[in-house]
Amino acid sequence: MPFKIRLLLSSIVVMLTLNINAAHAASTLLIMGDSLSAAHNLRQQEGWVSLLKKPLAHSYPNVVIENASVSGETSQGGLSRFPALLKQYSPKWVVIELGANDALRGYPLDQTTLNLGKMIEQAQLANSTVLLIGNRIPQNYGKRYTDMFFGLYKTLADQYDVNYMPFMLKNVALNKTLMQQDGLHPTAEGQKVVLKNVLPYLIQLLDKEKKQ
Repeated sequence: MPFKIRLLLSSIVVMLTLNINAAHAASTLLIMGDSLSAAHNLRQQEGWVSLLKKPLAHSYPNVVIENASVSGETSQGGLSRFPALLKQYSPKWVVIELGANDALRGYPLDQTTLNLGKMIEQAQLANSTVLLIGNRIPQNYGKRYTDMFFGLYKTLADQYDVNYMPFMLKNVALNKTLMQQDGLHPTAEGQKVVLKNVLPYLIQLLDKEKKQ
């Protein structure tokens, strides 16, 4: 085979490989969460992130879900891990579900806001589309603190113009049959409801990319 033809074929193979790798990177959905997204006290396959794979498989077969959620994670912990994860996965979409552990430990909310803001900025600089998921904490922490905590997510979503889900435990948190004994984490059945809550927001995120 002439040298020029071999060189051309080699170049085509390299380009195809690069395109395949780029397509894979562009289809990654990275979940940055705490125990609510890490299937706390459950089998991994019972958590909403694992359950998400089935409903996405048909309409979005090229979406690869990477769950980087860690039980007990704070916004500071998530921020410290985030740059390496962005580099590793080059995600097209990032779900940020963090902050509840900050509030449960009584951390200053301005620091939580700063940490989450930095994560959003880093994701946007990496050309990742963000879905920010808010949370609530028990009212025994005081109405002023709990309201301020809940409100910081909407403030961040508006500031950075990112997709926003107010509360993932809707119809779950106050239903004792769907919550574990600690009153903080969903049961396996509760995880199915969490998935129903989150799924429309994720589909909207993925559909928006399809239309562009």
